[in-house]
Amino acid sequence: MKNYFVFSLMWIALIIESPAQKKDFVVTIKTSEGDMVAILYDETPKHKQNFIKLAKAHYFDSLLFHRVIASFMIQGGDPNSKKGKTRESLGNGGPGYTIQAEFNPKLFHKKGVLSAARLTDQQNPKKESSGSQFYIVQGTVILDENELKYDQAKLNQGLQQYISKPEHRSAYDSLGKLYSSGNMDAFKKKVFSLAPQVEKETGMKVTKDISPEKLQAYTTVGGTPFLDNEYTVFGQLIKGLDVLDKIAAVKTDGSDRPVDDVRMMVTVQELSKKKITKIYGYKYLQVKK
Repeated sequence: MKNYFVFSLMWIALIIESPAQKKDFVVTIKTSEGDMVAILYDETPKHKQNFIKLAKAHYFDSLLFHRVIASFMIQGGDPNSKKGKTRESLGNGGPGYTIQAEFNPKLFHKKGVLSAARLTDQQNPKKESSGSQFYIVQGTVILDENELKYDQAKLNQGLQQYISKPEHRSAYDSLGKLYSSGNMDAFKKKVFSLAPQVEKETGMKVTKDISPEKLQAYTTVGGTPFLDNEYTVFGQLIKGLDVLDKIAAVKTDGSDRPVDDVRMMVTVQELSKKKITKIYGYKYLQVKK
């Protein structure tokens, strides 16, 4: 019985430590501006499986980054863009299906992440993702961390209640003068300074729960925080942020389509996680035993 027990433990350990458990897929997106390399998150399995399936089938090959907005994102994956004519409106194509949203509080729109495009809330209340269209976030660095710490809509609502009271007339006048002067930085600073008092007097929670990791990323690397929990983040670049910046800087027309086509070729390679870390410096989270 003892030998059987030892054998069982060895068998379980073998499964846990097997090579299959330590491998991952590396996605390479080749463009005329250079190559971008990404990993896809295990936390979003439906999106990961779908993207790999399409890439292996060469679905993305020769498709355009058809929508480019500097300091925001670059978007591609519309199959209609493969033979899209100059000035043709793009962005409505796909494989004929959507993917269930996979929101995860640990995954957010920092610079370099891959996220799934989708239809608007009115057309798509469940926020289901496009079957093939995706975007890569460029975003901007948030200089004032208060913009991340406070719920702007709730703060505005609470502030209106606060300054409407006669005893807070001085705050009302001060905000009015700052706004009229056009000094919006000073105006926002004043608004944020009043937030604790607004919470105390109105009973409204205007602060947001934000992790230290998210706060640091948005104030150093940058991103687009207003997209969080609205679109599914499913991967990130581990090489090629400079290429992302080059594509985001290309000249575009009135519909945000690059004047000169920027096409993609997408390949997938399976490597050990150890090798991915060695080559690209990407560090996987260690699961505690």
